Amino acid sequence: MAVAVTVTVPEGWEPGAFKARVDQVLHRFAAEEAGQLTAIDSSLGPVADAVETAVADGKRLRAAFCYWGWRAAGQPDSDALVRAAASMELVHAAAVVHDDLIDDSPLRHGRPTAHLALREAVRDHPQPALAARSLAMLAGDLLMSMAGQLFVTSGLPAAYLGRARPLWAALARELIAGECLEILHTGSAAPDTAISLKVVRYKTAKYTVEQPLLIGALLGGAGERLRAGCSAYGLPLGEAFQLRDDLLGLFGDPALTGKDGSDDVRGHRPTALLAETWRLAGEEDRERLRTLLAAGAGTDKDTGTDTADTDTDTGTGTGTADAVRDVMRRLKAPDRIEGMITARVEEALHALDELDLPGPAAAALNRLAHSAAVRRS
Repeated sequence: MAVAVTVTVPEGWEPGAFKARVDQVLHRFAAEEAGQLTAIDSSLGPVADAVETAVADGKRLRAAFCYWGWRAAGQPDSDALVRAAASMELVHAAAVVHDDLIDDSPLRHGRPTAHLALREAVRDHPQPALAARSLAMLAGDLLMSMAGQLFVTSGLPAAYLGRARPLWAALARELIAGECLEILHTGSAAPDTAISLKVVRYKTAKYTVEQPLLIGALLGGAGERLRAGCSAYGLPLGEAFQLRDDLLGLFGDPALTGKDGSDDVRGHRPTALLAETWRLAGEEDRERLRTLLAAGAGTDKDTGTDTADTDTDTGTGTGTADAVRDVMRRLKAPDRIEGMITARVEEALHALDELDLPGPAAAALNRLAHSAAVRRS
């Protein structure tokens, strides 16, 4: 089911050019941080590399939402604002490193995730897999610290930065709450859609769209009406973004997503897709799902030996994921998620129409709604 979104290119703004501006800021800032790290000791080189790799790629949607929150408040283009907006991508990079570590994900953007890439650096450690995981955790912590550093040194006036400071605390708190909720409900015997949607909201939706947009608007001096409109647009769109991510995680092309297509099944994660499948299933299908999900959970974290990446007669790995996909398709659970995405995009666009924004900001946010919800990677 396709989402009907009218796309208008905003005058004076080209997404590729904006992404290049953000990339330049991030790559330069990460290189400087990496240099300072290796100046302490050359053995820190692999950690410095992990930091630079974490910011090497990305759609830069979070930076774009922050930028257009600023422009929606009536502010002009600003290099200092672009630097502040780029800090949103460092938050994301930190979250990705930690998320991949928690989920034991092997791939990100088609490359080994940080906790796997760092194993070579600790090959002589008594427990190399655990040591690599510890290094990845610390690299993620450093990225989050870098986000705050880039924001406060962006060049915007201190009074502007002060407007958004309270939201930074909320962003970190809610992101961590969402990650904790996912861990607490992973492996649930009876997946629940309401709980899954709460995970979606706090783990991804708020820090992907709503909070970057609000931070940009607050930096620009937005009033109460604009702030409320940013939330009314940003929250459902952020949820649509993550729901699309859940679909792509199991049904997308790994060559485009750059991720392992069996991750969610192996991790028995509480996605809305799994919860809707469970809700639609009869007892026979539920028993089938229990068996498949139990078979898919095959990673020995203590030794770092992955056992879920093989397709054996017991149904682990790729075979398990394929079998789960078959159940989902038969029950039409993906269609249910598509319907949720469509409803949320329509809600976001209705809120956008109600705001009566400057033309370029309205057009850009319309286009970003399409980019966030209708994608293949």
